Amino acid sequence: MRAAGGTLWPRPPRILVIDDEPSVVKLIQRVLRGARYEDIVATTDPCGALALARASTPDLILLDLHMPAFDGFDVLEGFREILSEHEYIPVLVLTGDLIPETRRRALALGATDFLTKPFDAGEMVLRIHNMLQTRLLHLSLAQQKAELQATLVHRDSELEEARLELLERLALAAELRDSETGRHMRAVGELSRMLAVRIGLDEAAAKLIGRAAPLHDIGKLGVPDSMLLKHGPLAPLEVEVMRSHTVVGARLLAGGSSAVMHTASIIARHHHERWDGTGYPDRLSGKAIPLPARIVAVADVFDALNHDRPYRKAWPEGAAVDLILGGSGTHFDPEVVEAFRSIEYIAASHEGGMLCAV
Repeated sequence: MRAAGGTLWPRPPRILVIDDEPSVVKLIQRVLRGARYEDIVATTDPCGALALARASTPDLILLDLHMPAFDGFDVLEGFREILSEHEYIPVLVLTGDLIPETRRRALALGATDFLTKPFDAGEMVLRIHNMLQTRLLHLSLAQQKAELQATLVHRDSELEEARLELLERLALAAELRDSETGRHMRAVGELSRMLAVRIGLDEAAAKLIGRAAPLHDIGKLGVPDSMLLKHGPLAPLEVEVMRSHTVVGARLLAGGSSAVMHTASIIARHHHERWDGTGYPDRLSGKAIPLPARIVAVADVFDALNHDRPYRKAWPEGAAVDLILGGSGTHFDPEVVEAFRSIEYIAASHEGGMLCAV
């Protein structure tokens, strides 16, 4: 819409009038309406001016400076507290006081311009028009800034998602080196999500862990085929190289800005820690092991045991379940094991499986 002077506004600009003299308020309202300003909020009670400003969110304030009890200086002080430092709301001060010190004090408290009483109606309208143009410019810039920030957030999210997708494909490449389908990644992710729900995490947190869990073995990209695919026990030096996949994986995932990347890095490093402190790489124990890693530890071991690996055949399902239950308090977090106990695993085939809650 167009206000006085042809200024283009998306809505009528709101003007707040604060003056303790009812006759002055009525005069200002009449002048403003004559200039086609329709949204006018007025009060003769300076004590309630701050609450009114909060409730009405004005685009410009007309403020009498000298009022009893709570004067214009007090009102200006209050405006400084309720307005954001980045928000611009012009304040046109009405005063008959021409003393320079009075004007300097008002300017220091946030006054934008002055109109001397008795004021000229035409001059008041022109000053208001100019101040509202500046207010509109600030609003436009703030909107552009918000839109730009939203665009940047969206692009950052897209870039993070693309990075995560690339890492998931790398993790799949690592998984395919000793598995024909990469099924293990997906199964560990889903079981980890279910365990997280069972121990009381909300759906968002559980989904986060489920999304991060498939990256747990990405560090195996740094393990030579001669060790990763070896048919038989590893030599001591080979064991150390194999264990290094936790540190390598954490480094690959470190530095991401998203919660998924941060969680995945933690899981990659700590999913081989043990509750009793005999795991690796940092020999953490108990709740010093991050919860996502404690959850994935159970899901990883259980699913790995249920499927063939180059160095062994799949375990019977019951034996794998017994190992998890028997590892409570030594290998695994007892709370996570209890959550596992409440989930029934139904093996569809050695190629894949399905998890369902009891």
